[in-house]
Amino acid sequence: MNSKELGQFFKDHLVPSRLYDLRRNHKGRICMEKSASGWSVYFSDKKQKVGTLHYKDEASACTAMKNEVRKLMEGLYGVTWSAKPVA
Repeated sequence: MNSKELGQFFKDHLVPSRLYDLRRNHKGRICMEKSASGWSVYFSDKKQKVGTLHYKDEASACTAMKNEVRKLMEGLYGVTWSAKPVA
């Protein structure tokens, strides 16, 4: 999965865009960005990156961000999608 596919997944699953940002550091959202050493997923609080997780490839970062947003959706709204793919 890449960031474009992740964005489509979030739209398909009705995830409010105010919870995440796939392009830049946006206050109060879970963010993902590319760096020189790979990819980072973090929560943006004001101008600080909180709980930064580093990944070597985009697919791993997308999986991590998807899981973080799933947990946030469950905590805030009591709804989410299945953590495991349905066969």
